[in-house]
Amino acid sequence: MRAHRDESGHMRNSLSHLPDNRQRELSRIVDMIFEEFEDQFGLARHEWKTRGVILKIILYGSYARGDWVYEPHTRVGKHSDYDLLIVVSDDRLTDRVAYWSNLLERFRREYLISHSILSPVQFFVHSISQVNDALSHGRYFFIDVVRDGIALYESDETQFAIPRPKSGEQALKMAQGYRDEWLPSAAEFFDDFETNLARDRLKKAAFELHQCVERLYHAVMLTRTFYTPYVHDLSTLREQAELVEPELHEAWPRETDEDIKAFGKLQQAYVNGRYPRPFEVSKEQLIWLGDRVRMLTRIVEASCRERIAELERAADA
Repeated sequence: MRAHRDESGHMRNSLSHLPDNRQRELSRIVDMIFEEFEDQFGLARHEWKTRGVILKIILYGSYARGDWVYEPHTRVGKHSDYDLLIVVSDDRLTDRVAYWSNLLERFRREYLISHSILSPVQFFVHSISQVNDALSHGRYFFIDVVRDGIALYESDETQFAIPRPKSGEQALKMAQGYRDEWLPSAAEFFDDFETNLARDRLKKAAFELHQCVERLYHAVMLTRTFYTPYVHDLSTLREQAELVEPELHEAWPRETDEDIKAFGKLQQAYVNGRYPRPFEVSKEQLIWLGDRVRMLTRIVEASCRERIAELERAADA
C-alpha cells in the first residue's frame, strides 16, 4: 500500500486484519484513484489544477472496523462497501460531477460488469480545509473517520487539525436544528407525492417522493453525525445513511428483482421525473414505494429522537 506514516502519525495504516486478497484489492483501488486523477488533471492548464494533489485516501466503515459482510451466495448478494474518503488540496477539486464521475463509473464497471472488484466502492471527496473545518467544528462523521479510519495513502506534508468535539449543549442544539429543518421538509414532499399520485401525475409524484427520501437521509445523517453528502444519488445516500443507522436497511427489501427495479425508478426520478424525456413508472410501483417511504420515515424519526435523547442526557450530565 502507499500509506507510510509511522507511529507518530495520527492515523492507522495497517490492513493486517483483512485477508490478503482484500489488501491487494484495496491497493488496486488506490492505483485506480491516482490513474483517474492523473487523467483528469495531467494536461490541465489552470495553475490551481496543475498544483492540485491527493493528500490522503482513508478507508473507513466496516472494512476498517473489521465487521464487513460478503455473502455472494445470497440471491442478490450482500456485500459491504469499501467506504473511502479522498482528501485533496483544493476545494475546487471536490466537484463530483466535473472531476470524479469517471472514477465512479469505473468502479461500477469493475464491480458490476468485469467483477474484478469483489465489493462496491463508495467514496467522497473533500479538501483538507473542508475536513479540518469539520474537525474544528466537532462534526462527528469526520472525527470518527480520523479516529477509526485507516490511511491507504498519506502525503507527508499535511496533518489533520485536532478534533474539537462540541460541548453537550452545542451538540444538542445543532442536532435539534437539523431535525427541525429536514424532517418537516421531507413531510411536505411526501404530501405533494400523495397529491400527485391521486391525480395520476406519476412522473411528478416520483420526483416528489425522491425529494422526500433525499431529505430523510439528510435528516438522519445530519442529526446523528452533523454531516451529509449533499448529492442526489439515492444509492449513495442510502449506503451512507445505513452506516450511520443500520435499522434503515429494513425500509428497502432487496431480495427480488421487483424490489430492486422499483428503487431504481425512484433513483432515476430526480432527473427523469422532471424533464420531458422517456420515463415510465407504474402506479403500483409508486404505491409500493410510498409504503416503503412511510416505513423509512418512521425509522428516521425514531433514530433522530433516540440521538437527541442521548444528547439531552449528555448535556444534563
